[in-house]
Amino acid sequence: MTKTVLITGAGTGFGKEIALRSAEQGDDVIAGVEIAAQVAAVRAEAAERDVRLRVEKLDVTNPDDRAKAWAWDVDVLLNNAGIAEGGAVVDLPATALRRQFEVNVFGPILLTQGFARAMIARGRGTIVFMSSVAGLTTDPFTGAYSGSKHAVEAFADALHQELAEYGIVVATINPGPFLTGFNDTMFEAWKSWRDNPADRVFDYARLAFPHPQYDPEPVIQTTIDVLAGRNTRYRNVLPVEIENDQRKQMDALWDRSQNTIGATDRNETVQTAYDMTPATPTDDTRE
Repeated sequence: MTKTVLITGAGTGFGKEIALRSAEQGDDVIAGVEIAAQVAAVRAEAAERDVRLRVEKLDVTNPDDRAKAWAWDVDVLLNNAGIAEGGAVVDLPATALRRQFEVNVFGPILLTQGFARAMIARGRGTIVFMSSVAGLTTDPFTGAYSGSKHAVEAFADALHQELAEYGIVVATINPGPFLTGFNDTMFEAWKSWRDNPADRVFDYARLAFPHPQYDPEPVIQTTIDVLAGRNTRYRNVLPVEIENDQRKQMDALWDRSQNTIGATDRNETVQTAYDMTPATPTDDTRE
């Protein structure tokens, strides 16, 4: 049976490709994009690929856009819209911190509320969150982004438990480091800060995203399978080969010791951020 799938943040990156491929496979796709200029761009790409899909302006932080969207008959919601504000916790401007949570947490959850009520009335529906491994573990300079994704994980877990009796499926997609430009742009967020650079603890011009990055294909295909109901896992860490490492990092927190007062040893991942070249691919990506 054909489903109507709404994908937010479909103007770029994962969201756009997932929307186009889901439509290619026969779903009735609504591609929600943040700004009006993206509407024509996504429509043009769909036409070029001979794909039929509906493109709508949907800024998840805009109450009017959310209210408009609730009138759509949606079977599957993919909360994909998101941004990443990079920077050390001590340096992040208040405006950047608030914006991080407005886009990644408050907007998507408020949007979900309206669709969840409609799904409850029908007795079926699927709600999927594009989370991150940053919702499970945290790197230096990603505190705001990780904090927002940890919040997403909490809301998704609560919804999974609360909506079970109403026939609603909830799932998360948890991408690791993928080479889409998203991670590297996060480490350039400081360029838009309206602060005094002399007051910053860190020199962000010297820092880069501290991990090699994978080809994004596994995220696209796995998400499509979750949306279609072919994949029934609640949590989907990608690529699959890093799942065990994520489990180990989470378990290691139970035995972590405090920093030693007065010590000057730099954290290993902080040092990697100084040493890494932006957009470094993994060996698999190079192939």
